[in-house]
Amino acid sequence: MTEKMAFMAHHDALTQLPNRFLLNDRIAQAIEATQRNSHRLGVLFLDLDGFKKINDSLGHATGDAVLQSAARRLISCVRAVDTVSRLGGDEFVVLLQDCIDAGAAAAVAEKILLAMALPHSVNELVLQVTTSIGISLYPENGCDAQSLVKSADAAMYEAKKSGRNNYKFSTRKTNC
Repeated sequence: MTEKMAFMAHHDALTQLPNRFLLNDRIAQAIEATQRNSHRLGVLFLDLDGFKKINDSLGHATGDAVLQSAARRLISCVRAVDTVSRLGGDEFVVLLQDCIDAGAAAAVAEKILLAMALPHSVNELVLQVTTSIGISLYPENGCDAQSLVKSADAAMYEAKKSGRNNYKFSTRKTNC
């Protein structure tokens, strides 16, 4: 029972992915490791395009199934050392550990865009769902978990403004 309670405190109930609390801890640990080995890390903030319309027109059960499908696809797009988390609603964050450079983060974002755009089979329905992604890099765009997620979130809104189903890098600069 204690293990189950600990799991529930750190994971999203619907998708079983790490929640915001666990994500922040993993980003903090990744930053410490990055400082020791001079590597970088990437944070991708994702929002499903048009998800509200699915929830409103087809119901929350269908929306929940889409979120579970999206979670499975995100996990399939990253390495075992990376973290996929759900912040809530239709927002997900991916932590890329030991990210070589911006090109490596872009390659993962492109892989996610392709995976998410494939039809989702949910409750005998075939649904098209795309995603908009914002990317921040440590140390260029933030010095801690909160600033990295905030920078990636702002970049995601730029991706949405640019027509959705794409990614944008954060333009915020920091001095860590």
